[in-house]
Amino acid sequence: MPTNLPPEYFEVEKRYKLAQSTEEKITCLEELISTIPRHKGTEKLLGDYRRKLSQLRASSHTHKITSVHPSAFRVKREGAGQVAVIGPTNAGKSALVAALTHATPEVSEAPYTTWKPTPGMMEVGRISIQLIDTPPLDRDFIEPELIDLIRRADLILLMVDLQADPVQQLESTIAILHENHLAPEHLKGQSPQEGPVTYIPFFVVGNKCDDEGMEEICQIFCELIEGKWPVISISATTGRNLDHLKQVIFKELDIIRVYSKVPGQEPDYEVPFALKRGTTVEELAGKIHHDFYNKLKFARVWGSTAFEGQMVHRDYVLQDGDVIEFHV
Repeated sequence: MPTNLPPEYFEVEKRYKLAQSTEEKITCLEELISTIPRHKGTEKLLGDYRRKLSQLRASSHTHKITSVHPSAFRVKREGAGQVAVIGPTNAGKSALVAALTHATPEVSEAPYTTWKPTPGMMEVGRISIQLIDTPPLDRDFIEPELIDLIRRADLILLMVDLQADPVQQLESTIAILHENHLAPEHLKGQSPQEGPVTYIPFFVVGNKCDDEGMEEICQIFCELIEGKWPVISISATTGRNLDHLKQVIFKELDIIRVYSKVPGQEPDYEVPFALKRGTTVEELAGKIHHDFYNKLKFARVWGSTAFEGQMVHRDYVLQDGDVIEFHV
């Protein structure tokens, strides 16, 4: 099958063949990959280059951040939580992130379109949650830095294509994660592994459930995995169940929203504080400003577990929907 490579590809290829240092080769390979069109004819070529790039990065330890060339895999944490969207190629990861955020990852039916992470911010209940589109998990050319990115996330969305053997996709992805000492939190203690293991909350997202008829396929998938995984069916293309998915993500991150109030004024319901469940008045004060933390005398709280304007102390545990008024 013809590759139809553009002229700029051959220019970069010349520089790549002349490159002496590992850093130069890595730079040229990244540029080469970006020039190659994504279609069936370039699948093998892209795979070979990605494999070489992964090997070069691993050997040179380029995952260490430098002031000149910071790694694309060191995604700055933003919002109330960081959610990594992972899975095999063509599962619909990029389409999902594009549908739920303002990010613009490249969406294509050709495999291996995504080769570096793309973050975007998703709005849920007036708070922002960070979603990260990631390269496919493929044993032949897995990026060591991708594993580190997954390990740092607060929640994993493991996407599978319901129209293309989702059981095999799920098993292959989990096997790769196990090999890299990562495991789902809800299966902790059920599958013994050697060495230290990082347990992370996981949720399986069955994509391409475009209509009612595909729900039966999703049900069969759930039966085949014997209910070992929490699964939600969606369609990143039609938008089916995406609002439900957003609520599931919010719930899984275990976030609460707390609103501020200045004495004598109405509460500000526009921009809530997004906090982990169990956060105290003292901890919130420290997040706002050290003066609040040092000078705080007490606070007043309006909410489900407090009387209207009840005076509370530093150790009061805040609840979702509380309104707080600080007194220093």
